[in-house]
Amino acid sequence: MNSAERKQEIKKENKAWNKVLYAKRFIDALRGMYVLGKTTKHFFVHLFVALFVVFFGFYFRVSDVEWMLIVFAIGLVLISEAFNTAIEIDIDLTSPEYHPYARDTKDVSAAAVLLSVLAAIVIGLIIFIPKVFY
Repeated sequence: MNSAERKQEIKKENKAWNKVLYAKRFIDALRGMYVLGKTTKHFFVHLFVALFVVFFGFYFRVSDVEWMLIVFAIGLVLISEAFNTAIEIDIDLTSPEYHPYARDTKDVSAAAVLLSVLAAIVIGLIIFIPKVFY
């Protein structure tokens, strides 16, 4: 086997290996979603509220732009909850004893979730109040 053929063979092996890695990454991401659902009850509260909002979106026939804002707001809340959970898991692992910085880190990540929820509430009020009262 000459040098060019060997390089071609290596490229094929790398492509095959990348496919395995992509599949594993996807499986790992699904496992992460499982861990998220298993470790935090708030995620299901957010999902329930999101389904409630989606129902009312269909009921009030919101516009395409309003749907984009609703989807963005729901996504922002769910993603911030996922990051918050990841940070809390990491802090629990790296700081098993009480430490004020660990507490501060957890509080700030929880504040990020709260801010995203408040932003989602404002978006929901802007979209739904005119539809309910007018």
